[in-house]
Amino acid sequence: MELFKNITVLSLEQATVLPYLTFRLAQDGMQVYRMEHPVYGDPNRFVGENVLGEERMNAYYLCINAGKKALTLDLADPEGRKIFYGMVENLKVDVFATNQLPRNYKKLGIDYETMRSIKQNIIWLGLTGFGPGINEAAYDPILQARSGLMELTGESDGDPQVLGIPLPDMGTSVHGYGEIMKALFKREATGEGSCINISMFESSVSWLTVPITMTKNFNKRIIRRGNTHEFFCPVSVYRTRDGFVYLAVGNDRQWNSMVSQTMFKSLNKPEYEKNEGRIKDVTNLNNAINAITEKRTTDELMVLFQSITVPISKIQSLPEVIDDPLVEKKLLHASDEKSGIKLALAPPPLWSAYLEEVKGELSFPPRFGEHNQEVYGKILGYSEGALAALKDRKVI
Repeated sequence: MELFKNITVLSLEQATVLPYLTFRLAQDGMQVYRMEHPVYGDPNRFVGENVLGEERMNAYYLCINAGKKALTLDLADPEGRKIFYGMVENLKVDVFATNQLPRNYKKLGIDYETMRSIKQNIIWLGLTGFGPGINEAAYDPILQARSGLMELTGESDGDPQVLGIPLPDMGTSVHGYGEIMKALFKREATGEGSCINISMFESSVSWLTVPITMTKNFNKRIIRRGNTHEFFCPVSVYRTRDGFVYLAVGNDRQWNSMVSQTMFKSLNKPEYEKNEGRIKDVTNLNNAINAITEKRTTDELMVLFQSITVPISKIQSLPEVIDDPLVEKKLLHASDEKSGIKLALAPPPLWSAYLEEVKGELSFPPRFGEHNQEVYGKILGYSEGALAALKDRKVI
């Protein structure tokens, strides 16, 4: 399918928030070129175990960089900027993206106005911690702390906790993905480019739908509640004889179905008939449910609740998630001839036509500057001698 194969993305990226976004774009078949500084590179290349026995190819980097090509370039050097602008023209770049601090935009010559002067209809995307006017550094846990996500995560009588995944990073990436698709549609309809600024902080706050309205309008204090739910009960993790399950009773009908089963008849009390009564006695009710479920196996409980159409799930380990039939058949892969490794990569929520075409196989995450020769030599026309000189000067 040719829908996105002719779209070229040039990304000055590092860490997670932008690399995950371009990883998603590569899964649609877009041509993604990731740029890094020729000396420092992406710090994530050094994170995790050195599984390949190579510099700058550590495990953490491998997870979200398949399907891309890698370039090194010093944009602070005038010659580097000349090469960069040549790339924008010769690669016919449609989307330029960066997660540099805003103060570096003009210094590096990557600000929207400069880029638009080179390609009038370019789609420009800047991902920042707190917006284009703020140069405060931001890592994912900092965003979790400031946005209230940590205040809402953890046990009610315990410390605030970070989430199990870097949601501000990944969620902002998904928001950026949507904005790029809107910008491509706009350009197709009007011929105009776009300047897109996305703040990780604002992205994270956008998920606080219930907490903001309840707090601002109804003076309701929303705090962390562990595994329970603010408005529904019983909704929590319960012990089993061989593990844990998460049970989610979302309405009174489901509760009635639950307590109609012999196993739970002791909980069929008038005060629990309505959700309001169950919420008022949530601690005692959860203890009573635990006393019943811990005597049964996970499989027994799964069969029972599925038979009465009440949502339940085993708390799966990561190996179990990977082996889940709904996941295993949708995993992406990237094979490396040099090391013989075949990476398993997290699937997108929906396979694109491109992924169907390539049967879920992406190119292996690129080595540092792996495609310099291809782009600077073959496409831009720099000679071997010129490239060697640029490399000696650390321009590339």
